[in-house]
Order: sequence, then structure tokens, then C-alpha cells
Amino acid sequence: MKIGLDIMGGDFAPEATVLGAIAAFKALDPHQKLVLIGNKDLALPLLEEQNFSPDHFEFVHTTQTVGMGEHPTKAITQKPDSSISLGFKLLKEGKIDSFSSAGNTGAMLVGAMFSIKTIPGVIRPAISTVVPKLKKGYGIMLDVGANADCKPDTLFQFGILGSLFAENILGIAKPKVGLMNIGEEEEKGNLLMQATHPMMKDSNMFNFIGNIEGRDLFNEKADVIVCDGFTGNVLLKLAETFYVLTKKKGFEDEFFARFNYEQYGGSPILGVNAPVIIGHGISSPEAIKNMILLSRSMITTKLIDKITAAFK
Repeated sequence: MKIGLDIMGGDFAPEATVLGAIAAFKALDPHQKLVLIGNKDLALPLLEEQNFSPDHFEFVHTTQTVGMGEHPTKAITQKPDSSISLGFKLLKEGKIDSFSSAGNTGAMLVGAMFSIKTIPGVIRPAISTVVPKLKKGYGIMLDVGANADCKPDTLFQFGILGSLFAENILGIAKPKVGLMNIGEEEEKGNLLMQATHPMMKDSNMFNFIGNIEGRDLFNEKADVIVCDGFTGNVLLKLAETFYVLTKKKGFEDEFFARFNYEQYGGSPILGVNAPVIIGHGISSPEAIKNMILLSRSMITTKLIDKITAAFK
């Protein structure tokens, strides 16, 4: 197994990414190898400071990077030697089994779409995120930003993708799929939600429990929350503030502590032909470590194969 990591991606790269790689290495099995993609000359002094041998990693050296503010498509096409472009090249060629980066989100999405491409049958890949549940554990919400506008069949497919992730990665048996709406009744919502609901209700591809509301996001009503990327991104950014606010107010709480993005590492792009994870731009070493471990879980559970089989 070879897990690819862009060590140049993120606001605190390469220090945070290299330190995160060291932490992840200690949790990996001997046959699970980390491939670090980026400027080796910047990484080596950081490894030396930690008294950590560079021989524990494989390196793919490049000095070219994609900036956070660069246009995604232009960056991918005009910078073929950037750490993100090289990561997807290696992934496409089968030289790594997964690829993750805390760099330019748009470039990661474009790179995935145009290199490894979408799984046959998938209309649009989705960016997903885990959602803490009040009693225990996590659910998953998708989409959270890749598709601001959606059609009913796209949302229907998000239900399949999210259900497979919840079952295989979160370990939830027969996960409950809910459609985010402005009311529980079947007839509620805009035209998109009114058209999506009967499609989900009539399907046996996942365990649909009906419409849910914003107040159900953190309870146990649904394990998979389906929404368009516009709604999902607003909910995600709102949820991210909870952890920050508790810290600013100076109180500790187990539930709100689970809103810390570091614990889940990154957001998988579901619906593409290999495990791809986008990390938070401010990713710390702890977040990088958990992003790598999530990559490992997606490989070991053969999640991509299971999604491919579901869409045949």
C-alpha cells in the first residue's frame, strides 16, 4: 500500500505536513508506505530536527506548487510539475493508492475529475464531511461544496455514496439516509427537494428515512445527510464555528470538542476512481496525520470498489 501526500499543501506546509507524516508513520503497518510529494530539500531539515530518518518515506521531488488563490483549472494545466498535479499523475498511473492534500480545494477537485475521473455511472462527485452526533460517533453530510446546484438524480446518488461511506468507514450498519429540507412532510421544500424525495423513497439502494431539518443535523435521526453543495457548505461552516466559540468562551465540552476539524483530517471526494481527500487549509500536524489514516481506511475497506459495484 502506498499513501500519497502533498507536503506543499496548506497554510503551514511543509512543516505541518511533514510532522503529520511522521506522526502517521508511527500508526501505520510496515507494509503501508507514505509517499511524500513536494520539495524534498525543505522536508529533509524538518526530518533532521525530529531525528527521523527520511528512509521511512518515499519522495517525489518538485519545487512547483499550486497557491491557494490560483485558478484551479489553469493551475492544473499550466503547472504539470506542481505537487498536486504530480500527485494525481502518480494516482492515475497506479504508483500510489490514494492522494491527499490540504492545498487548493478547487485544484484537488479539478485534478480528480480530469485525471482519475469519475466512477462510471456517477453524475457528479461529492465532497463529504463527517458530522458529530450528540450521543456518540459521527454521521456524514454531502455535498458540502463541490456542487452548489444539483438535480434530483444527483442528490439521489449522494445518498448511495454517503451510505456506502457510513457503512464501510464509519462502521454503521444499515445507515439511515435523510434529505435535508425545511420540513419533515413529503411535500415540503423547493422544487428540487420535492422531486428528489419520491426518488429516494421508492429506492431500495439505501435506507431512506425521509426529510430531516436543520435541527436534526447533530441528533441520531439520520446517519447520512444529503443536500446540495450550497446548503451543505453553509451548514459545514456554521458547524465549524461551534468549536471555535467554545474555545473563545473558555469552556470544555466533549460534544463540541468533536467539532475540531483535526480529529477527522479531511473531506473525501466520493465518486471518483481512487481515494482522494481534501484537507483543511489550516491543517495542523494532527489533522494531516488523521487525513493519512482516513486514506488508509478508504484503501483497506476497498470503498472505491464497492462504490463502483453499486453503480454498475
